[in-house]
Amino acid sequence: MDFQIIFSEVAKMHLRGLTARQRSLVLDTVDEQLAHLPTVETRNRKLMKPNPVAPWELRIGDLRVYYSVEEGTTPVTKIHAVGVKVRERIHFEGEETDLS
Repeated sequence: MDFQIIFSEVAKMHLRGLTARQRSLVLDTVDEQLAHLPTVETRNRKLMKPNPVAPWELRIGDLRVYYSVEEGTTPVTKIHAVGVKVRERIHFEGEETDLS
């Protein structure tokens, strides 16, 4: 069963802060990785420790996509945030955040 992918308004703002190449990479990878079985851990997808952003993380090089999954009659993958990882910190629209 395919999952509908929905970007939050915050995630849309984060995407606008990326370069065109980064945006394209995120959108293509999200479609490829999160439309089918988004709750199966892989090398690039993992369930995170409790944090204020989202329970799941998708790694795309130095980019990170944070999402949650709602399984129901219409399964949904909701993208909450998109950031750039620099060392141990995540940058959302230039703002530095520590998720650990």
